[in-house]
Amino acid sequence: MPGLYLGALIVSALGVLAVDLRHRLAFGGAPRRTAVLVLCGTVFLLVWDLVGIATGVFVRGDSPLLIGMDLAPHLPLEEPVFLAFLCHLTLVVHAGVTRARASRRRPRGQETT
Repeated sequence: MPGLYLGALIVSALGVLAVDLRHRLAFGGAPRRTAVLVLCGTVFLLVWDLVGIATGVFVRGDSPLLIGMDLAPHLPLEEPVFLAFLCHLTLVVHAGVTRARASRRRPRGQETT
């Protein structure tokens, strides 16, 4: 079923974005900074992938779940979408854990919503 992986990535990214915006963790709290971090992380990881492809470490396997479009040899269209999702998810998890740890350190009666 071509496109299933891309569809799953998009649905997952929208779910993480909903949590992010609801709790103001990354894009919800600092949209410009988050966009820069996601872009820089995605570009870094794409360069990493390209180096891995050039050295023969990474190769694209055949999968019926991919739509079949390559941005470069062995670099499917879904890869940058996955990398951007991964960067955003990492920021959301980090912000959530940081906030949870900070709220556990506050004395009772000083919680904020």
